[in-house]
Amino acid sequence: MIDRLDAALRFQQEALSLRTQRQSVIASNIAHADTPGYKARDFDFASTLATSVERGRQSEGMTLSTTQKRHLPGQAPTSSSADLDYRIPLQSSMDGNTVEMDTERVAFADNTVHFEAGLTVMSSKIKTMLSAIQS
Repeated sequence: MIDRLDAALRFQQEALSLRTQRQSVIASNIAHADTPGYKARDFDFASTLATSVERGRQSEGMTLSTTQKRHLPGQAPTSSSADLDYRIPLQSSMDGNTVEMDTERVAFADNTVHFEAGLTVMSSKIKTMLSAIQS
């Protein structure tokens, strides 16, 4: 039963974790907008999520040992980290900085909307499960 609940929420959990990482990367780009020579970074969310989900299916993370027969076997989740790529600027700058504020603002807003949508979906799944349990 717990395995099914975990599986139902694992995809959304992974997606929200990667959205949080991406928001941090974009915020770092914005913070360094005036730093000479700073190279803007980002990662492809869709391919990173697909890789992370596939890796999760292949190895469920670290297995926790049990000391008694009645203990539930546990799994420690693997941490997902994205491989950062350098963003190619549309227009070069004289100081070598590749941060373009318009691009960063759009990426930040887009990521925020997707994060909130993910939270809404996860909340809906939890409410559905609670409704089923209470019935």
